[in-house]
Amino acid sequence: MKYSIIVPVFNRPDEVDELLESLTRQTNKDFEVVIVEDGSEIRCEDVVGKYADRLSAQYFEKPNSGPGQSRNYGAERSRGEYLIVLDSDVVLPEGYLAEVDKELTSNPCEAFGGPDRAHESFTPVQKAINYSMTSFFTTGGIRGGKKKLDKFYPRSFNMGIKKSLYEQLSGFSNMRFGEDIDFSIRIFKSGARCRLFPEAWVWHKRRTDFRKFFRQVHNSGIARIHLYKKYPESLKLVHLLPAVFTIGVAVLAAVFLTGLVFVGMGVGSAYCGSSGCNMGLVVAYFGAALMVLALLPLLLYSLIILIDSSIQNHSLRVGLLSVPASFIQLLGYGTGFLRAWWLRCVCGRNEELQAFKKTFYK
Repeated sequence: MKYSIIVPVFNRPDEVDELLESLTRQTNKDFEVVIVEDGSEIRCEDVVGKYADRLSAQYFEKPNSGPGQSRNYGAERSRGEYLIVLDSDVVLPEGYLAEVDKELTSNPCEAFGGPDRAHESFTPVQKAINYSMTSFFTTGGIRGGKKKLDKFYPRSFNMGIKKSLYEQLSGFSNMRFGEDIDFSIRIFKSGARCRLFPEAWVWHKRRTDFRKFFRQVHNSGIARIHLYKKYPESLKLVHLLPAVFTIGVAVLAAVFLTGLVFVGMGVGSAYCGSSGCNMGLVVAYFGAALMVLALLPLLLYSLIILIDSSIQNHSLRVGLLSVPASFIQLLGYGTGFLRAWWLRCVCGRNEELQAFKKTFYK
């Protein structure tokens, strides 16, 4: 057997059903599926059983330990030459495995990964979140499958690796967040070849609402500092941009509030009936100018997001939702990054930290 598809799952039977259904339509049939139930209260065993006559599928259940350790659990029980790690919230186009096979045949490598896309059936919020995670105007396109980067670091929603290399590297570490990037870094450090397969893409639902999305990106920002402490060379300029954006928004907010105070002071003295009224109007106008100055960059950025997303998604509604999604993506990641930087790099705390310890899959 050439491929083992490893999927950790936590309380997501409906997602697993969609993923398995898409696997039945693969044109390449040389694979098995290993589903690892990670301490779920809502189990998917019956869903997996429904596909027993159409898929070679194994189902395992274990206490909750997070997705990284669950992938290791599944890998230990797999039989394929290559492991393909997927998240439970992805759906595969029918040519996915055929494309992987074509790439490995034409230019063999030990590890690989592919990009993700939004499906037409996704909700407008999911499409907006997908835009915010893949757009040049939010992440620089580093998660959109671009070839411009010097290296491609596969993510766990769509990652493949030769089983022998997986075992050599002892699989995923016990990091709760950022464990897939940690694994990708170790792949490169081992000297193995790791490539982007641009046409081996998946439909990725990501988060279903903005609250869950904020938790995800905030923890990702924290994880980036943990990775920096382990691998200082892994920190790139693009990883700093959300923190710079966050500081910039904070500065603009302070300028806006200062202007609001000046407007209040100026209006109050303008109605005093004294000779100081003219000066009060000057103060009020100055405050209003500060408020406009603070709002203009944010409004311009929002307009760029609105236009670009609306065009890409062929939907004004998705474009509008992409504005808050993009701010959440940048501010969530930026605040997590700055918080972890302060605690670990400035205050000297050695232990890893997470803001949302029990939301590995949420």
